[in-house]
Amino acid sequence: MNASVPHIAIIGAGPAGLMAAEVLGAAGLAVTLYERMPSPARKFLMAGRGGLNLTHSEDFDRFVGRYGEASDWLQPILAAFPPQALRDWCEALGEPTFVGSSGRVFPKSFKASPLLRAWLRRLQSYGVSLKTRHAWRGWDVEGALVFSTPEGEVHVRSAATVLALGGASWPRLGSDGGWRDILGAKGIPVQPFAPANCGFDVAWSPHFRQRFAGTPLKPVEARFGSETSRGEIMLSDYGVEGGAIYALSRSLRQAIAARGEAVLTLDLKPGVSAAELGARLVRRRLGESMANRLRKVGLSAAAAGLLREGLEEGDLAARIKAVPLLLTGTRPLERAISSAGGIERSAVDGHLMLKDLPGVFVAGEMLDWEAPTGGYLLQASFATGVAAAKGVLHALGRRAPSATGSTTP
Repeated sequence: MNASVPHIAIIGAGPAGLMAAEVLGAAGLAVTLYERMPSPARKFLMAGRGGLNLTHSEDFDRFVGRYGEASDWLQPILAAFPPQALRDWCEALGEPTFVGSSGRVFPKSFKASPLLRAWLRRLQSYGVSLKTRHAWRGWDVEGALVFSTPEGEVHVRSAATVLALGGASWPRLGSDGGWRDILGAKGIPVQPFAPANCGFDVAWSPHFRQRFAGTPLKPVEARFGSETSRGEIMLSDYGVEGGAIYALSRSLRQAIAARGEAVLTLDLKPGVSAAELGARLVRRRLGESMANRLRKVGLSAAAAGLLREGLEEGDLAARIKAVPLLLTGTRPLERAISSAGGIERSAVDGHLMLKDLPGVFVAGEMLDWEAPTGGYLLQASFATGVAAAKGVLHALGRRAPSATGSTTP
């Protein structure tokens, strides 16, 4: 390693860490990525199994609003590396993107592995070194980073450090939240982790559970308070999950934490008014069964079963438009798609450097923000990785590269 070139340590080889490594490597710094797992970006690869949803094509102001309470401080970070910049970056790696019918953006290959392979090749061309099976344990008394490795303990000095260790969901893929104790001991305020984009418990009857577990409901509009979400809901043996649920998970989680339960309202025919449904339902033949009537208005067997599960009396059309669903619990953090909580915004400066640990920057899900599925999670992880890397360059008095593929807009 050239002693005249600052060495930068990036801990965590997920999307945020890899993006920070790209910006810093392109700037000519000596960058080493340290990863606890045997290979990088395991959660990123898992996200790509069903089609890698990179970002979303909606209006930018609406896009930023998806981050809720974190929107105000994430806005300039996302504006500096917006969805189009991410699409351009993918294109430069040989993975063009397309916009799906829902507005979500995917690589045309629909997979994460080709993109990751091209990305790692680019990082290698910048001289970025990747060291796997390096579990970060904090700092020694002299301020050097400490790692546990199969060969024993390793101590590393760096001019700056970027922490990109993720949140605490799906720990078997690498992000176990173990860093919170290390930073907590240094006085860094960390909000407790909680499941985000998660499923919820429902006390199904044995008959309903046996017949409909694993069945999707779509399209459905879910409502909770003033919030609505339209999409798919998956009925499971424990309750419900799916995109329409995930978008409301923050409010539902908070309500359950406060009151022990939450009542979600489902519109099983969101494209049809109650009046139109009523008109269709009155057109019936003598002796026609309820199941057949519901089938004629386009309700699936699972949707019809859900109506019966509630045993509500009253106008059938109104019931179809407002099925109450009692949620009694939140699914465990380790099974959530992402996690809420993390390092408080007040703990970092405008360059994502920890105020109480000069030279240490933070990116990705370590920070306290959450967002629904739909490309928002990855976009913010990429964008905060870019922001933290630029923070390192600012601290070292260096300019960001004018172009890194399309890393810098």
